[in-house]
Amino acid sequence: MPDSSKTSPSAKAEPAADPQRAHGGFADLVGYELVSWEEDIVEITLTVAARHLNRSGVMHGGVLSTLIDAACGYSGCYTAAGEMPRRAFTLSLTCNFIGAAQEAQRLIARARRTGGGKSVFFADCEVLDQDGRMIGSGQGTFKYITLRR
Repeated sequence: MPDSSKTSPSAKAEPAADPQRAHGGFADLVGYELVSWEEDIVEITLTVAARHLNRSGVMHGGVLSTLIDAACGYSGCYTAAGEMPRRAFTLSLTCNFIGAAQEAQRLIARARRTGGGKSVFFADCEVLDQDGRMIGSGQGTFKYITLRR
């Protein structure tokens, strides 16, 4: 009997199998993962590793900024399967460093698109640890890039 999990229309593709969800080299280097993504809302996670720590032994602020930037950027770029993928670049980013993250903590960055138009959008993000403690927050302004097939 064939394995229906491989052919079932309800089976979900892994995020990396979808070119819309494909990471770039920097995302792979940092190590964050796209967990959920729908119109205007995204969630990415990162487990803090030794390579993410500053000389004080806590997560470097640049890693937090990266999570905020990536999550906010993804929040405005969702498209359904078969639609032209959307991409954007950051025009401005504000990060608020609220708590310290330690090695082995799992962080969750949740962002949502809050407004915008055809060429520019705005987004907010909160980064929490696995216990729900706020590590940071941020807001960004992003400009869409025109892609050609």
